[in-house]
Amino acid sequence: MFPEGRLFDFLIVGAVALIVVGPKDLPVLMRRVGQFMARIRAMAAEFRASFDELARQSELDELRKEVDALRAARPQDFVADHLGAGEMLGDIRQNLGEANRELAAAATEPPAPAPPDPPPAPPLVAEAADAEPPAKPKRLRRSKQAAS
Repeated sequence: MFPEGRLFDFLIVGAVALIVVGPKDLPVLMRRVGQFMARIRAMAAEFRASFDELARQSELDELRKEVDALRAARPQDFVADHLGAGEMLGDIRQNLGEANRELAAAATEPPAPAPPDPPPAPPLVAEAADAEPPAKPKRLRRSKQAAS
């Protein structure tokens, strides 16, 4: 629990405090030392929390700057800058422009006439006009003896 013989050091400090302060005032002294240590720990925690808050604030400021830069810039420019695809975007824009011109030209031309409907196909099987409809099959009745 106490590496490197620290227990012995604590015993020596305790014995000296007992001799110097006395057994009557030693509990009061220990209580005041405990309160003092609690104040120091609270101040250290507050100091650490303030530094953490400053770090968080600086990170938020950086994120706000990035978001503002993204809002101000056009998305295609952002992609082109980060991917190094400026030439590729130029080719895509050119292809889109050509496609738009073709669509505009197709929209101004009158539509081609539709081909006439094909004639109906002849029936595959010729039906006889005087053929009789098939007869219904007769139902067989069970007798009472066969059922039992």
